[in-house]
Amino acid sequence: MVKKKEPIRGEYSKYINETRRAVPTPKSMVRADGSCEFGTFDKEFEEMDLVRLKGPTALPNAFNRLKLTLWEATEVHFDNGVLLAVVCDMGIFGKTLNVFYDKRTKTTYCWDTDLKSKDTQIAPNLIRGAVAFAQTDVSFVKYENYFDEGRAHLTGSHKGPCLITVPRKDKTAVQAMKENMGEATIEYDINLERMSDPCVASIPFDKKRPRPLYSQKDFFKAEGELTINGEKMVANEFTTAIIDDHRGYYPRRAHYDWVTTLGRYNIDGEDMYLAFNLTRNQSINQAKYNENILWLEGTSSLLPPVTFTREPATKDFKDYAEVLIRDQYDMVNLKQKVYSLNPMILHTGVVNIDYYITFGELEGYIRDEAGRKYDLTGCLGMGEDKTLLL
Repeated sequence: MVKKKEPIRGEYSKYINETRRAVPTPKSMVRADGSCEFGTFDKEFEEMDLVRLKGPTALPNAFNRLKLTLWEATEVHFDNGVLLAVVCDMGIFGKTLNVFYDKRTKTTYCWDTDLKSKDTQIAPNLIRGAVAFAQTDVSFVKYENYFDEGRAHLTGSHKGPCLITVPRKDKTAVQAMKENMGEATIEYDINLERMSDPCVASIPFDKKRPRPLYSQKDFFKAEGELTINGEKMVANEFTTAIIDDHRGYYPRRAHYDWVTTLGRYNIDGEDMYLAFNLTRNQSINQAKYNENILWLEGTSSLLPPVTFTREPATKDFKDYAEVLIRDQYDMVNLKQKVYSLNPMILHTGVVNIDYYITFGELEGYIRDEAGRKYDLTGCLGMGEDKTLLL
């Protein structure tokens, strides 16, 4: 395990609300009275049975399980591309999802398979080998979680029908989704070792109800290999990953934006492991409750709330787009240059999802709390633009 250092503090720390400073984690996320723990915490919860919450939605508590969204996802950054591997349970259905973005060709491959909610296993916590797992005739994704030891193991595969998207002039994302189907295969076996402080946040989404969005994100060194369409990619000293464990009750109408990078980059002549997470969602107080963080090897620096500006709107993507991500204190000044995206559009009348995963490069910088500027121009930029009507 990487030797832990003190979190970064300095002249920009005054822009970080004290509620964002991690406090000792209670054993359970749900209190005995059915209320929820909110805030930022220093490690994973032992118990996260959010079904036991009292009144998280307008429906009777008997419907909690159907309204609860659960997933565990990982981004793994290889030299030639980035993998996104997901086990998801939306309450009314489950999902295995594997996405790979090839940086060389700007091509995105997406295998997306639904299954019954009851056949999707989400880990009860992230410690002592707790397993998240889902399997279909053409896919499986499995997590073995030992976060109490600073490690995890990810395996998975997918084969068959695959959405393949490439930059195409005069073609919208939805048109590409309908037209670009092909056959492909992917398989991976990856060991992960934690490199920095965890980011554990329980964010209130409603002023009147205990409607939480829990997220734990961790920065890892990755070892192992991935094979896509017969091409083997072996992890090396540059290969890194982020695990995102996510549980919550989304409001009926919800939207979030997200962007990240992860890797070993040369910053001002110094090779360093670096990653960040920047999200904007329905938090009732963006300053107190967010999950914005800069990770370095052994340490971290908190980041303030940010806004996202998209030009053009993601739904109008053709072959290029730009996303501006900024805060009000000049700690975050980034542009994501989007070269490819993966659309996942579901409109049933009961569940409506407009979900886009975006890939490209970054331009601009982030400052840590001490004021050091990290120029991230040319680094991988991966993000999401998701709107829900449930």
